[in-house]
Amino acid sequence: MSAVETQQRPVRTRISPRFLWSELYLIFGRRRNWAGLGVLAAVPVLIAVSVRISGGASGGRGEGPDFFASITSNGLFVALAALGIEIALFLPIAVAAISADAIAGEMNLGTMRYLLAIPVQRTRLLVVKYTAIVIFTFAATLLVAVTGVVIGLALFGGGPVTLLSGDQIPLGAALVRLLLICAYIAVGLSALGAIGLFVSTLTEQPIGATIAIVILSVGSFIADSIPQFSFLQPYLLTHYWLSYADLLRSPVPLDSIGHGLITAGAYTAIFVSAAWARFGGRDVTS
Repeated sequence: MSAVETQQRPVRTRISPRFLWSELYLIFGRRRNWAGLGVLAAVPVLIAVSVRISGGASGGRGEGPDFFASITSNGLFVALAALGIEIALFLPIAVAAISADAIAGEMNLGTMRYLLAIPVQRTRLLVVKYTAIVIFTFAATLLVAVTGVVIGLALFGGGPVTLLSGDQIPLGAALVRLLLICAYIAVGLSALGAIGLFVSTLTEQPIGATIAIVILSVGSFIADSIPQFSFLQPYLLTHYWLSYADLLRSPVPLDSIGHGLITAGAYTAIFVSAAWARFGGRDVTS
């Protein structure tokens, strides 16, 4: 086959599992990311140990549900309390760091032009990058929950779980609801990852992109707590994040959860499309 025929051969658009595994290896193989995951896992441990030593909890702060008061009666609430704390700052920071590094990190190291020369279509590359971000988001959320469940059950035991509505369900059913809570939180964080992917296409400095994404997330939480911004709050990305607590009621009210999923889907579609439009026309040869 001649060189001209080789150059004219169309590039396949399907996602190569090897490409995705390579991206996941970059994410989960870096020591700095392991350190970040270690911080996420340390929070539920710190909560459980501090409550165990003090013999009780006076309750958490914020607008979310108070799971601290129930920790001593059932260790499962350690996971819920940890998720309630980390959803406001620690988990967004982790997602911001990974998503900001997706494109900006490659550009900063000068490896992007070599990656595209394999050849890899830009659309395919973005799909793989965002898929890896979503996988990391689910993994980080599950890490917090699993660590909380293990340390909580070890220190405080388990048994039937009393829901926020007052009903009791078996521990197994409560674990299923905890998985649904993790999935809901991860969907919202994946939308933040889509914003991070877009910001990452705007710069070659991953640290600057990370800071911008964290500021956006924290600013959204702040705006959501100011009454004067009530007209804007339903459209904020973080507005429905704490609605995961509705999964601990019987029956489960689906209004807020549904709105949260729709909001996350809209943000994901808008910013992934924006990232594609920006990256598709960006010069990466210099």
